[in-house]
Amino acid sequence: MSETGVAGLALSGGVSHQRRRDGMTVDNLVSAQVVLADGRIVRASDDEHSDLYWALRGGGGNFGVVTSFELRLHDLGPEVFAVNVAYPLDDAVRVLTAWRDAVADAPDELSTAGFIWSLPEVEELPEELRGLPYVGIVGMWAGDPDEGERATQALREIATPIVDMSGRVDYLEFQGALDAFFPAGQRRYWKALYLDGLTDAAVDATVEWSNRRPSNDTLVIIRHCGGAMSRVAAEETAFGDRSSEWMLSIDSTWIDPADDERNVAYTRAFWAAVLPYSDGKTYFNFPGLLEEGDAAVRASYGSNHARLARIKAMYDPENRFRLNQNIRPALEILPEPGELAA
Repeated sequence: MSETGVAGLALSGGVSHQRRRDGMTVDNLVSAQVVLADGRIVRASDDEHSDLYWALRGGGGNFGVVTSFELRLHDLGPEVFAVNVAYPLDDAVRVLTAWRDAVADAPDELSTAGFIWSLPEVEELPEELRGLPYVGIVGMWAGDPDEGERATQALREIATPIVDMSGRVDYLEFQGALDAFFPAGQRRYWKALYLDGLTDAAVDATVEWSNRRPSNDTLVIIRHCGGAMSRVAAEETAFGDRSSEWMLSIDSTWIDPADDERNVAYTRAFWAAVLPYSDGKTYFNFPGLLEEGDAAVRASYGSNHARLARIKAMYDPENRFRLNQNIRPALEILPEPGELAA
């Protein structure tokens, strides 16, 4: 969404509409200006404070306040081909498995997601469709729009669509198309999980739990990852392992505070039900940690966690920056060769 703040996005991942072609936002961070816990202002890059630069790319707000970002740019658009098709919810298993098979060997230009949601209550839709739950496919071809239309035709013919809004669109328009559906003031509890594979059983569980959504505003989305994202080794950035091609996100959204307990409990039960199809790694822009705490953080960072804890101890030994997916400072600082770059 166009209103997403760049700081959280750029420090904890960033899965854009062109993620498979250009990688994650963390992969395109060239440098950052950081205010440290002791008040110093430093520049982190490949050749200045390279340990901090490594940690920022996936370590979130654990190490300081980033006041400016330098980001690598890529040619795109101005027009792209956007996929946005809605199918009947009764076809959910069929649509999600067909989508999975169709994009398994997709070129990097195509980034898509399968999801279950509800059509918006807007005048542009016929009255009988407003608020109707559905299964959909959304995504973008980051290349020639005509080529994208041909490459995505099969995704728009899996079943009989309720509505197909796919077509050529200005990239900036597509990037802001969902803003109106995530207004300020809503209640949100979002929880993500990388899947070992999008097996038939994982699809069945996702559909079953999506059908139990306590709020029509809740979005359940499976993003296809891979591509350029997966060609960054786990040790190259703090973000860690990129081997999973599928990321499930349970984006529970509601309005009435009286419904908090019900929606949070649903999200956590859904997450627990699909955990057997995952190694437990979460996506830290949608962590929903609550009582998992340190265990979830360690599981998600994997072998990178020990190095992150050492770097934390160097730059924030008192753990001032802790209202996050917190990385506690290592009790003893035992830096590896090359970690203490100037």
